[in-house]
Amino acid sequence: MNRFKEDKVVQENEDVTKPVGDGIDRRNFLGCMAWAGTGLLWSMVGGVPTSRLLAQTMKGAGTGVGKVEDFSFVQISDCHIGFNKGANPDVTGTLKKAIDRANIVPAGMKAPDFMIHTGDITQNSKAAEFDTASQLIKGFKNEVFYVPGEHDYIDDGTQYKQRFGKGTVGNGWYSYNHKGVHFVGLNNCVQVDAMGNMGEDQLKWLKSDLAGLSHSTPIVVFAHIPLWMVYEKWGWGTKDGEQALAMLKPFGSVTVLNGHIHQVVQKVEGNVTFHTAMATAFPQPAPGAAPNPGPMMVPAGKLESVIGVTKVKVVRGHNHLAVVDTTLAETL
Repeated sequence: MNRFKEDKVVQENEDVTKPVGDGIDRRNFLGCMAWAGTGLLWSMVGGVPTSRLLAQTMKGAGTGVGKVEDFSFVQISDCHIGFNKGANPDVTGTLKKAIDRANIVPAGMKAPDFMIHTGDITQNSKAAEFDTASQLIKGFKNEVFYVPGEHDYIDDGTQYKQRFGKGTVGNGWYSYNHKGVHFVGLNNCVQVDAMGNMGEDQLKWLKSDLAGLSHSTPIVVFAHIPLWMVYEKWGWGTKDGEQALAMLKPFGSVTVLNGHIHQVVQKVEGNVTFHTAMATAFPQPAPGAAPNPGPMMVPAGKLESVIGVTKVKVVRGHNHLAVVDTTLAETL
């Protein structure tokens, strides 16, 4: 079951002696890559690699949505099917590699139960772009849940909703329970005006959706644009995100997964953990490292080291969500 004004694109420049379309010259790229493409620091908890930044307590066995069981899922983001400029002239190829990577199950491990896609499936909201993306993503062996990005809403979401809107509320928000964890998919891309926005109707729905849950219920929220303010100057945040986060703070374990900025950023505020994922298409510069955000050119052969997939594991008994980012260049 699959559920559920284009951004200004930075002009790219192939001249390696000048900034490459994003204000970053190649000599300074490695400094940006250290921020944009690295993973996390891990400690071992019961044999599970767990980020010290992302470990969050999940209290109690009974959560109101069932007993927490062990499972894992995959996050991918920002495929931008239809993009064909120098930062990545083969976005279909890198999406296919990401799906292949998501399907790899190491010996002794179980396959992920499902995948979430945190938006910008396409570059221009074209039917053919959605068709290509859908065909490639069908290569994933289990269920896929979607939320849109602003590039999927250039046509006011017409093509996106035709494919992924069934069973959703309003402009494509929804929730579901899985093995004791409550998942919430939000759309903060309907009225993008410099920053993301959810709007009054969606916030009312979120309040109602959370109202019946025990505060011991683990919550995973996923949306395209970060709910927290990563970098206001570039619009990397959601202007009414604090209202949503205020509703989530009473819960003992909340994980917020986003895309949009094409790089790994994480922080913890109380019981709420924030994590943004790498893209499968191309990286963007670190906040403030260039005049503008946009597709970032990288040295030849380095692209797959700054794009990739995220795997998330819920571990019963150890009371942690383990979030592991893997680049397409890494060997499993």
